[in-house]
Amino acid sequence: MEITVKEIAEFLGGTVSGDENTVIRGVSGIDEAGQGDITFISNPKYRKKIESTRASAILVAPGIKSEKTLIIVNDPYIALAKALRFFDKGEEHPQGISSEAYVAESARVAETAVLYPGVYVGPDAQIGERAVLYPGVKIGSEAAVGEDSVLYPNVSVYRKCLIGKRVIIHAGAVVGSDGFGFANPGRENFKVPQIGIVQIDDDVEIGANTTIDRATLGRTWIQRGVKIDNLVQIAHNVTVGQNSIIVAQVGISGSTSLGRSVIIGGQAGLIGHINIGDGVMIGAQSGVTEDLEPGQVVIGSPILPHRKWMRAQTIFAKLPEIYKKMSQLEKQVRDLEQKSEKEK
Repeated sequence: MEITVKEIAEFLGGTVSGDENTVIRGVSGIDEAGQGDITFISNPKYRKKIESTRASAILVAPGIKSEKTLIIVNDPYIALAKALRFFDKGEEHPQGISSEAYVAESARVAETAVLYPGVYVGPDAQIGERAVLYPGVKIGSEAAVGEDSVLYPNVSVYRKCLIGKRVIIHAGAVVGSDGFGFANPGRENFKVPQIGIVQIDDDVEIGANTTIDRATLGRTWIQRGVKIDNLVQIAHNVTVGQNSIIVAQVGISGSTSLGRSVIIGGQAGLIGHINIGDGVMIGAQSGVTEDLEPGQVVIGSPILPHRKWMRAQTIFAKLPEIYKKMSQLEKQVRDLEQKSEKEK
């Protein structure tokens, strides 16, 4: 595909500094780019590479000057994401339902949906327009997958779970497995039937091998625009608010509620039955054991406000030195006390 710098700038709402008729054929990183490529600079520390890159055009923020052809935009990284749509049209899919897919008689599958070999669609399930189900996908009875959603190989959606529109679920993810509910735990371990569902709203993306448990009663709810990384565990009856971000290896225990635009760093753990307010940021490997008011930034296990944690870490690194000095001071005090006793 070929497109001019002028056309890209118009699409992105940016302005051109340099030759607007330069032809672009692809997108590459700043170091790998060559003639015919467009690249970007979003991190200020890479600005010095503008003059050395071989790219034909560069997406930059306002205020950057160069003799090279620049497309000036408010946010180069977001602009890059939009520009990629010109050059990556995605995978071409075969039309319709493979003869090697199984679709129950009572299931409803849109004519424009794509079902690869090895797909299973259970009784009374629904598959929306232009949805794509890769090999090995299993859709349980009475479950639903909305239009334009893509489920990659070996995704399992259990009975009655609801997948919205434009949802992307990566390989091996499990939606709707039983919540971990046992009465008299550690002794009888009596299993509590999990009869709720998982509801995933529109425009959600779920990473590979992530697991989202069905509710004991009611629903486990992933709201619109949430992005979940690989290897995340979300327990029964959890609510994740709109546009939240959950990074790899996070674990969220049952009945915890996250507000809107919460960001959780990798390997953090949240206990059950707590409320996390809108806009909270939780650092990697944090242990969250209490409610958090909106807008807080916390890290550590147990958690502390970020600035306080940074100060504590600075002190922690100095503990051996502090201990040595304290020991010396204690010895000096003892010596002074002994001397004072002898002088009496």
